[in-house]
Amino acid sequence: MKTADFIDVRSDTVTRPTAAMLEAMMRAPVGDDVFGEDETVNELQRRTADLFGMQAALFCPTGTMTNQIAIKLHTQPGDEVICDQLAHVYLYEGGGIAVNSQASVRVLQGDQGRFTAAQVRDNVNRRSDSHFPWTRLVTIENTVNRGGGCCWDLGELRRIRKVCDAERLALHLDGARLFNALAATQATPQQYGELFDTVSVCLSKGLGAPAGSVLLGTREHIGRAHRLRKVMGGGMRQAGYLAAAGLYALDHHVERLPEDHRKARTLATELERLPFVATVFPVQTNIVIFRLDARASGDAFLAHLLDHGVKASSIGPQLIRFVFHLDVSEDQLGKLVAATRGFG
Repeated sequence: MKTADFIDVRSDTVTRPTAAMLEAMMRAPVGDDVFGEDETVNELQRRTADLFGMQAALFCPTGTMTNQIAIKLHTQPGDEVICDQLAHVYLYEGGGIAVNSQASVRVLQGDQGRFTAAQVRDNVNRRSDSHFPWTRLVTIENTVNRGGGCCWDLGELRRIRKVCDAERLALHLDGARLFNALAATQATPQQYGELFDTVSVCLSKGLGAPAGSVLLGTREHIGRAHRLRKVMGGGMRQAGYLAAAGLYALDHHVERLPEDHRKARTLATELERLPFVATVFPVQTNIVIFRLDARASGDAFLAHLLDHGVKASSIGPQLIRFVFHLDVSEDQLGKLVAATRGFG
């Protein structure tokens, strides 16, 4: 079976550019972005900053880079970062907080990756005690990947902002799937721009661009971020071809995100009926995580799906993750449901 024939629900990063997106990329006016001369990159940066009501933006190759730049902006070596134990910045960025910022991490045990303002308040180290690292930054991931694509409550985020203001902490948003959260909760980009000091938004997941993330912040933050991007090897030249894909995605792929959420809910309903599925995480957006019964083998289940033309992934013992995106059609959803029913 050819790769293109598989139903690939391992991640929403596996999408391919649509024909119209490729056409927009080919037509993009470009220049040398390291010199600030790529007008398509500049337009993407202006558009995203304006969308969130923030002062400036910086286009980077990956969300890991935008997150790591933000953490370094807000901390000094020996400082401490607060995040949830399921956070991408903690689990899946190669130990970047230690490598890039030389900061320690205080992990909180939240609800599917979402902690409370009270938890933040209770875990801020006293700066008067030299035994402790200084707490400098709180990072939040929305949606929470390991939490099954769940969304944060905007009221709780506002309460966390108040704690950060009182304790002189910066607040960063890993918005890898923020547009999914906005679609699910009807919140606005501007509401998030008002709450966070820096925001990372990814274009290569649900929005379907081939690569790229944007870091948003103040002009001062983004001015410093330019140098950090260069230090991390992220200074691209004619990057406008990639930025054009991001612009196209903002114009054409945001409004379709609820389709992915509906398909995820449809599959979750089917999974809840299967005897070999122990639990299904609540589904809010495009991610479905479920736990197999102890008698079922995760490896055997994934192998069964692969034999039926489905690529899926495991994120832990007995834990399977499906992620919906623009390359999963209605017909493929039906085939995916049939494949899961046929196991065992």
